[in-house]
Amino acid sequence: MTIGLLVMLFVLSLFGGRLIQVQGLDASALASAALDIRQVTVELPARRGDITDAQGAVLATTVDRRDVRVDQTLVTAPRHGGIAGAAQQLAPVLRMPVAEITAKLTGTSRGAFLTRNITPELARQVLDLKITGVDTPQASRRVYPANDLAANVLGFVAADGKAYGGVEGGFDDILAGTSGSLRYEQAKDGTRIPTGSTDEVDPRDGGSVRLTIDRDLQWKAQQLAAAQAEAVQAESICIVAMDPRTGQVLALATAPTFDPNKPGKAPESARGNRPLTDVFEPGSTSKVITLAAALEEKVVDPLTRVTVPNRLERADRRFRDAEEHGVEQLTAAGVLAKSSNIGTIMLGEKVAPATMERYMRAFGLGAKTGVGLPESAGILAPAAQWNGSQRYTVLFGQGLSVNALQAAQVFSTIANDGVRMPPSVVAGFTAPDGTYRTVPTAAPVRVLSAATAQSMRAMMEGVVVEGGTAVKAAVPGYRVAGKTGTAQRAVKGGYSGYTASFIGMAPAENPALVVAVIVQNPQRGHYGGEVAAPVFRDLMTYALAHQSVTPSTSKPAQIPTTWR
Repeated sequence: MTIGLLVMLFVLSLFGGRLIQVQGLDASALASAALDIRQVTVELPARRGDITDAQGAVLATTVDRRDVRVDQTLVTAPRHGGIAGAAQQLAPVLRMPVAEITAKLTGTSRGAFLTRNITPELARQVLDLKITGVDTPQASRRVYPANDLAANVLGFVAADGKAYGGVEGGFDDILAGTSGSLRYEQAKDGTRIPTGSTDEVDPRDGGSVRLTIDRDLQWKAQQLAAAQAEAVQAESICIVAMDPRTGQVLALATAPTFDPNKPGKAPESARGNRPLTDVFEPGSTSKVITLAAALEEKVVDPLTRVTVPNRLERADRRFRDAEEHGVEQLTAAGVLAKSSNIGTIMLGEKVAPATMERYMRAFGLGAKTGVGLPESAGILAPAAQWNGSQRYTVLFGQGLSVNALQAAQVFSTIANDGVRMPPSVVAGFTAPDGTYRTVPTAAPVRVLSAATAQSMRAMMEGVVVEGGTAVKAAVPGYRVAGKTGTAQRAVKGGYSGYTASFIGMAPAENPALVVAVIVQNPQRGHYGGEVAAPVFRDLMTYALAHQSVTPSTSKPAQIPTTWR
């Protein structure tokens, strides 16, 4: 009995010591560990900001949605009839087959999903069933109400919440906001303990982005691009419409395009913002830079006489024009109107290469436009690196590359009396508290004198009238100035197919709009005056009426294009 008593006292002393250790020495650590087991942290997603057009029409927004999540280890509770009973109750609410729900309820996962992106109303019906282990966490969904309208400008948000391309990707730090969190205690069966500790951090919603894009003009541009791409079987078409007085881009359209609500159904090539990312040799539209530089340097004037031969030997090449001809006697205005490569070389070589490069860069070539979206800078080698023939090919738009917005920017500068207004696609941001701030823009750049710009516009009017290369670009009631382009496409170190373009402005005497149409690899016709000019005409006609621009009241200057 004594031995037994001693053993009992020894065992009790061990229990007592352990009790002192648990409730005294280790109490706080064990309580903290138990609290960690009981606590659950739930993300409180921030609402992603809207994207609107220039007038505030919503192009991208976030709607409230819920996921249906299940803890498979808890849903087996017999009071619901087990998994089979829970599946029978959920099936009519979620409109899913019982077998499919049963499969998703079965297992050991503590965070499986039955379905995603259901409405809050439907989520309430699920919660009303009070099935242990089933909850409906918040899961917002990005929605694009106008489907493919401005899709390539907007970009998209994938199902995993990541933003790709366009404004969504370029301004994700502003749109996304900052998620919050909710940490609370839950019982073993998954229910929240009402008296337990709670720690909540509120989410900070994202800001909204207002674009310079005009929804109606964007829609019209996309319709015209899609129709013409099909009509001429083009690989793609880009359209840029901008206000030369402010640099604001009013439309940035491309065909083919995609629906950002279903980005996975479109090929990757259709999801990019081609007017900013695709580069090409501009061809004859670049001749306006050459002529403008020659005029500004006062080595040429609109009536400068040029005798244009059938072939011109320079460096290691014999240059020709697009069509065979005899010796032509053209003025500088005629060189532009007839888009003569030879005449452009003869006028452009009067300007030193380094000076010509300076003008090209002043017009914005070889550098990103700075609109804040993913874009290519194009290619413009320093004049010191121009080889023998490149010294002359750059004068008529080969041996360099631009994107569509850069090309439109050149004409916008001439339209704005020689001042380049840096283009913008984003007008400003609205914070969650309603505070609006405009996006600062780069300072304007004086490229040409107003007199030179006005002379260039007068010369470009000759392109659109009878005898020019773009009579199909004429807009009834308005004076139009512009330039066609028909360039071979540089593909993998060689040339294949054509880039056809027309870029112009109206009214020519006081331009309110500049529109660029770039058609890549058309199969039915390849001249800019044939496949691009009609699209320009239709969009410019619509845009001038849409913007309530007063028709021209004066007649274009009649600059002689030939001499005798």
